[in-house]
Amino acid sequence: MSEHRRKPPQPQGGGRAAARRGQSDPSSGRRAAPRGATGSPSDSYGSRSYGSDSQDSGGEERPYGGRAEARRAAQRNTGGRRRTADNGSRGPGGPAGPGRGRGRASTAPGKKRLIDYPRANRFGWRRWVPSWKLVSGLCITFFGSLVALVGVGYAMVGVPDENTAAKSQNNVYYWADGKQMVATGTGINRQNVTIDQIPEAMQYAVISAENKSFYTDPGVDFKGIARALVNMAQGGQTQGGSTITQQFVKNTYLSQDQTITRKFKEMFISVKVGTKFTKPEILQGYLNTSYFGRGAYGIQAAAQTYYGVDAKELKPSQCAVLAALLKGATYYDPAGNPDIDIAASKDANYKRSHDRWAWILEEMHKDQHLTDAQYQEAIKKYPMPQGRKATKGMTGQISYLADTAKKYVLAHSDITEAQFDQGGFQIYTTFQKDKVNALSAAVQKVQKARLDPKNRDKDKNVQFGAASVVPKDGAIVALYGGAGYENNHFTNNADTSGVPVGSTWKPFVLAAAMQYGTYKTDGQGVSPLSKYNGNDHLKVMNEDGSYVLNKDGSTFFQNNESNHAWGYITLRKAMEQSINTPFVQLGWDVGMSHVRDVASRSGILDSSFATLNPSFALGTSTPSAIRMADAYATFAASGQHADPYSVTEVKQDGKDLDGFTKPKVTRAVPEDVANNVTDTLENVIENGTGTNAKALGRTAAGKTGTTDSNKSAWFVGYTQQLATSVAMFREDPKDAKLLSMNGTAGVASIHGGDIPTSVWTEYMKSALKNTNDLGFPEATKIGEIADEAGAPSPTPSPSITPSETPSETPSATPSETATSPSPSASETCQFAWNCSTNGGTDSGSTGGTTSSSPSATATTTDGTTRGSANGGGNLFGGSGG
Repeated sequence: MSEHRRKPPQPQGGGRAAARRGQSDPSSGRRAAPRGATGSPSDSYGSRSYGSDSQDSGGEERPYGGRAEARRAAQRNTGGRRRTADNGSRGPGGPAGPGRGRGRASTAPGKKRLIDYPRANRFGWRRWVPSWKLVSGLCITFFGSLVALVGVGYAMVGVPDENTAAKSQNNVYYWADGKQMVATGTGINRQNVTIDQIPEAMQYAVISAENKSFYTDPGVDFKGIARALVNMAQGGQTQGGSTITQQFVKNTYLSQDQTITRKFKEMFISVKVGTKFTKPEILQGYLNTSYFGRGAYGIQAAAQTYYGVDAKELKPSQCAVLAALLKGATYYDPAGNPDIDIAASKDANYKRSHDRWAWILEEMHKDQHLTDAQYQEAIKKYPMPQGRKATKGMTGQISYLADTAKKYVLAHSDITEAQFDQGGFQIYTTFQKDKVNALSAAVQKVQKARLDPKNRDKDKNVQFGAASVVPKDGAIVALYGGAGYENNHFTNNADTSGVPVGSTWKPFVLAAAMQYGTYKTDGQGVSPLSKYNGNDHLKVMNEDGSYVLNKDGSTFFQNNESNHAWGYITLRKAMEQSINTPFVQLGWDVGMSHVRDVASRSGILDSSFATLNPSFALGTSTPSAIRMADAYATFAASGQHADPYSVTEVKQDGKDLDGFTKPKVTRAVPEDVANNVTDTLENVIENGTGTNAKALGRTAAGKTGTTDSNKSAWFVGYTQQLATSVAMFREDPKDAKLLSMNGTAGVASIHGGDIPTSVWTEYMKSALKNTNDLGFPEATKIGEIADEAGAPSPTPSPSITPSETPSETPSATPSETATSPSPSASETCQFAWNCSTNGGTDSGSTGGTTSSSPSATATTTDGTTRGSANGGGNLFGGSGG
């Protein structure tokens, strides 16, 4: 580098200044040696050489290989440290003085920071340890701000009046066309009473069960509130206060919000309430605003609703039952609430209520609120509350429609039942008034024509449930839930489980076979023309050739309703005549898990599935009428499914609430599979067990179902516009157990093709009036013919002679094999209303010898005879059509 390009001399000092002195030192009059003058090896690479004017060196220049080396040399010359004087020069005692290392000063000399962090004059890890002044300052600032925030919040939030909760509004329900259906209630069911009108037993039942420290605590559980706030902030489930004071405060809010803001308000109000009111006044307010279920708010309304007495007349045992309801009326009302939640059945609720009732009485005794004598008297017998009563305006089918919509709202929002019953909601439903009336009229017409409960005991306690759903949409347009609340029938038969569906389940078996195939088809679907043994009383074979066994180790046999010898028949024919044995073996070959999966994707809830034993194929599961209509709507829509829904919109204070968009349509079953199921079910109406439905006068498909011991009968059918299910059963009014319908309507047994099909046909005529007959898409050929193991191959023609018959049944007589048996009277009129003979048996069998295997000529009965259609029993519980 040329001389004139060098930098001008720099002031002397530590660091680089010292190093640069070797370049030019005015005081010495010497200049740095030019590059290469020292003879250093680095010269040949263009490296710089630096001199030093150190006294120790005697003024000699020392070469260095680079800037870093020069810098180290300069540091050695200055004692290894940079020094900064107080006036800004580097030297000992300055911000960058001894002990600071190679870092630079963080602030200008003499200037102090507001917050000394990281700390000045501290080095290494000590820089990051805050001083006690900083820590104490921050703590004082935080707690001061918190106190100010609490003070402002405490001042701004007022104490609500307990009567505010009484200012409720009606819930208004609307038909699908937007016209008003019903407005529930004219005001909340609540009457305030003073503390002296509330028995001490009721007061202490609540205290012992919910807040033992009520009379000594400050009214706020700060730990509980902190836990709830943290949980909500993390997105967890919302939680409520645990003290009676906090619950009283929460009861007075009509807002549906479950937020941190509301939690803070609740805390402030609770503190104020604790200082403003006495404990008896708080307890009075709590008992006057609490929800006890059945629309009853407050202890006075609860006493009247459950026991028909005023609150002051309640006995200690009754008080414990009412106190148990505060745990959650939906699940502790012994009458049950299955329309709200399937888990809230009558039996389950009774057990929960009984157990908590006994526990509350025990706690009252422990807390010395009941003497020994009072406790023994109270615990003697559970005081069963009286039954429900119809709410004003909730009569006929309206009660079931409103309850179905209510259940849907609660399931698709964060609204609690208590909040919903406080009112103020507008619920827009999918129900069509004309179709609801048509369905109710159809049930009543058939009931009047066929049943005579006044003169026939077997006609008493007969129940109907029905539902109608739009395919490829899921909208429930009509349902029939029962005789109405005004007739003390509070269970919605259209939306309840517990009634087996029988042979209406068989289409799911056929669909699974066509989609998944059997173990013999390597994943290829099975054709509905495949042949299976249709004879009665057959063993079910495992894949390895062994037989299915009962739990006790005996051989399992599947029965039909009659012992008619069907021989090997197509699955299509077996569906048409609803024969059990082919579908049990088919389901076992396909895998019952596949059958369950098809049903689940079609809309059947997992909670209604029965055990996956052989009889699973025959409808031992118990889905509701709504779910069965929705599942068959999947076949009507060529395999596309939408969950059933009853509410399109919910408003509160004029604002739409979230959660009520139309369910999405999904592919549940392959299109060709669904269309082939439909084609098969069309044949059920044209030639099989559902011929009563031909009176509809248009293209339709459907399936009959009758269960073991004739305890229920179903018909589920559809067109492209509408899918409808009808269930019929008898029920013991005392324990809700199913009773046999043998002898009902004056006939030996009730079948799905009889009364249920007649109700379906009457309704569909009206519901589809003035609509086009759209027919169904053509069913394309599907699957491969996979006959059951043991089927004759090739299948003999109908003209084969007895001598050509491959004999598998030595006991068979020539007359049995030469010609098809003529249909008996019971076989031909089995499904007609005027039949009086019983075409089958429901008795089970766990042993014995199987019926003779079908001969070759037995297969000629396919399509020539209406045979037994309904299920015989077995250890697993058989069913049929």
